[in-house]
Amino acid sequence: MVKMIMHGSNGAMGQTISSLVKDMEGITIVAGIDLTGNMLNDYPVFQTLEECNVEADVIVDFASAQAVDHLLYYCEVEKKPLVLCTTGLSAEQERMAVETGRHVAILRSANMSLGVNTLLQLVQDAAKVLATAGFDIEIVEKHHNQKVDAPSGTALALADSINEAMDGAYHYKYDRSGSRIKRGQKEIGIQAVRGGSIVGEHDVIFAGKDEVVTFNHTAYSKAIFAKGALAAAKFLAGKEPGFYTMADVIAASK
Repeated sequence: MVKMIMHGSNGAMGQTISSLVKDMEGITIVAGIDLTGNMLNDYPVFQTLEECNVEADVIVDFASAQAVDHLLYYCEVEKKPLVLCTTGLSAEQERMAVETGRHVAILRSANMSLGVNTLLQLVQDAAKVLATAGFDIEIVEKHHNQKVDAPSGTALALADSINEAMDGAYHYKYDRSGSRIKRGQKEIGIQAVRGGSIVGEHDVIFAGKDEVVTFNHTAYSKAIFAKGALAAAKFLAGKEPGFYTMADVIAASK
C-alpha cells in the first residue's frame, strides 16, 4: 500500500483526490498539508511540512506556486518523492524541479490527465506527417473565468510537443491583432478563451488545403486530473532519483 501526503489538502483538487482515493486500490492518504488546518478530512492535516510526523512514500502537490520553492527543498532534504501538479510555475521554479530530480524522484506534468498526455504523443505523430505537408497549426484552449494564466500550461505543452517533433522549427503566435500581416509558415497560433465554468477544452487544428484535421480533448470534471495524479503517485513511490513525466506513467502501464 502506497502511503501518500496530500499537499494542499483543503483545496478543490485536494478534496477531489481525497474523495477518489477511497475507491482506488493500492494507495491511501495518511496526512494532509494545508494552511487552513483540518476540514473534516479522515486523515490528520498539518499546517506545515515540518509539523507532519506521519511516515509516507510520496507527496502529491496541488497547492500554490508560492509554496513550491519550500516544497522542493523539503523533498530534497527528506528524500521524499514528489508528484508536482501545481500550475503557473515560473521558469526558475521549473528549472528547480528538474534540478531537484537529481537527488529525489520528481514527477512533473503540465496536465495530469491521462487523456491529455496521450494527446501529447498523438499530435507529435500527426505533426511529422501534416506539418511536413504544409498544414498550418493552431491551438485553441478554453477554461473557466477564474483561471488567471493564459495560455494554459496544457496549450503550451501541446505546442512544445509539436515543436519538439519538428526539431524546434516553429515559433508561437499569441495574438494577431497587433499586426496586419499574413500568417507565417513556421508558426503555431495559440488562443485562449475564458468564460463560465468550462473545466478545460483544447483543440489542436491542422489546417491544410481543402482539409482540416482537429484533435480535441474536453475535461468534464476535475476528477480526470485527480485520477492521473493518483496513478502518478503509485508509479513514483520507491523510484530512484530522476525527473519523470506522465509519459513514463503511461509507458509503465502498457
